[in-house]
Amino acid sequence: MSLNSVALPVGRVITAGPSPAGQGPSRHSPSGQGRARRGPRRDGLHWLRLAVWAVLALLVLLPLGVIVFRGAQPSNAGVLADPDVLAAAWNSVSSAAGSAALATAFGALLAVVLDRTDLPGRTVLRWIFLLPFLIPPFIGAMSWMALLAPAGTVNKALMALTGSADPVLDIYGGGGVVFLLAVHSYPLAYLVISAALRRVPGSLEEAARISGAGGLRTFCQVTLPLVRPAVVAAFVLTLVANLSDFGIPALIGLPERYTTLTTLVYRYLASGTVTNPLPAVAAIGVVLLVLGLAAVLLQRRLPGGSELGGSGAAALPLQLGSARWVVTALLWCTAAVVCVLPLLALTEQALLPAPGVPLTWENLTLANIARAVTSGGALTGIANSVLLALGAAVVCGVLGLGVGALLTRTKHRSNAALDVTAMLPQALPGLVLAVAWLLIAPALGIFNTPWVILGAYVMAFLALVVQSVRAPLESVPVSLDEATRISGAGPLRALGDVALRLSVPAAVSGAVVVALTAVRELTISILLVAPGSQTLGVVIFNLQQAGDYNSASALALLVTIVGVAGLSATAALGARRTARTRFRKGK
Repeated sequence: MSLNSVALPVGRVITAGPSPAGQGPSRHSPSGQGRARRGPRRDGLHWLRLAVWAVLALLVLLPLGVIVFRGAQPSNAGVLADPDVLAAAWNSVSSAAGSAALATAFGALLAVVLDRTDLPGRTVLRWIFLLPFLIPPFIGAMSWMALLAPAGTVNKALMALTGSADPVLDIYGGGGVVFLLAVHSYPLAYLVISAALRRVPGSLEEAARISGAGGLRTFCQVTLPLVRPAVVAAFVLTLVANLSDFGIPALIGLPERYTTLTTLVYRYLASGTVTNPLPAVAAIGVVLLVLGLAAVLLQRRLPGGSELGGSGAAALPLQLGSARWVVTALLWCTAAVVCVLPLLALTEQALLPAPGVPLTWENLTLANIARAVTSGGALTGIANSVLLALGAAVVCGVLGLGVGALLTRTKHRSNAALDVTAMLPQALPGLVLAVAWLLIAPALGIFNTPWVILGAYVMAFLALVVQSVRAPLESVPVSLDEATRISGAGPLRALGDVALRLSVPAAVSGAVVVALTAVRELTISILLVAPGSQTLGVVIFNLQQAGDYNSASALALLVTIVGVAGLSATAALGARRTARTRFRKGK
């Protein structure tokens, strides 16, 4: 899930400029009256809108409509009363809510300390604390398993220190699921709350200071009330994201029979314990769809932060005083334990020949990595993931640019519905999207093919590109459109020559993020995978489940390195482009 979710407001409405003098009939001419009687003129923008709606109807509305139709049948009521489903639903809601509360609290604390205090080294700390956001949750679970499993690094060290024959810590079970979900979702909460803090006008805090309030009192009585909606939004976003996660509950919960709705659906589909699993799966999907929609509606009703223009003096940092170095030491220790040690444990497991082998220079080897990347299953998974990710990136880039252009550069009564249709899948659990495509794939003739995975990827990640192109499209001056129209260009030509051309770099950046996200995806792929179409995430998961921990860790380590490097580079380029745009505006 992305940061802005579906609560982004529709952008500034821009209408086409006046028709050039002498071109086209006047409103008062007979031909103009005849056109008025025949209805509105069908220009290029009309056909673009129809094309975009047709694609969205196939990729979004049809899958969601089918899952609602199939899952809401009265005959499925008994499925939801099944004890296994009720237990899994309780585990899903409780683990998602508990982890979202922890993640929001920790993210808010980080936002305050890293963005509003005089803490030294904030830039480096901020990057380290965002590492879990760049790592797929199931790979993060593998890292913590290497660290805190009964035979993990920490337990072996603690057993040696205490002389105990039994593991001191255990990552498996419901507590481990809540902890790891919180670890992998607090960066999202931090980013949402941090953005809200930056929008608080410094003039309000300055007025409170002038009135005699101290720094802490100003922050508590002025700043925090203004960012309360962002805190609630962060909780809702992390709740939806954690509700849909599959990798962490599967790797950490299932060994202790802790089942969530996502793992229950996977068991229904993979184990054959249910004769006809689709009705049960559809019913569970409808429940998750309702929960996701409720979260979306709640978030859209929250007050936005756009009315806080951030004008006035810059906010003064809170002075930590004598506690400055103590807080710094605590944050560095926390960053090392939460973000760095698990990755080191994963690296250790990837470089050792077998579990339990002592960590010495003589035992380190690259054989696991070489074997993992040259095996037939891994090569097939890599090839499929790359092709599917590139395909999803291209489709999302083109379609997202079209959606963003219609939302920000045109005025039409269907814009609100278009906005919700394009952004809604991002706020829904990945399980719902996978089940929806599982239901419509036979009718479309793509069942057990990679095409069904591609369709689900486009549906899931389209919003990333729409979000990327909104700001660049909104920043294009209206005068450029008007100048193009005066020169004789039609509405579609003007849109393509000005706004779309200037927004292509942002669309490419969004497409790159889609590719890097899709190539590591697991929740959708694990339910839609077919013989010969397994993806890289599925290959890693299957290796882990088969007990080949070292090969799984080797592949996971490579995916982590590529993903972190790629997403960091994309973010840096985006930040540089934004800074360059602001500099040009300032000039």
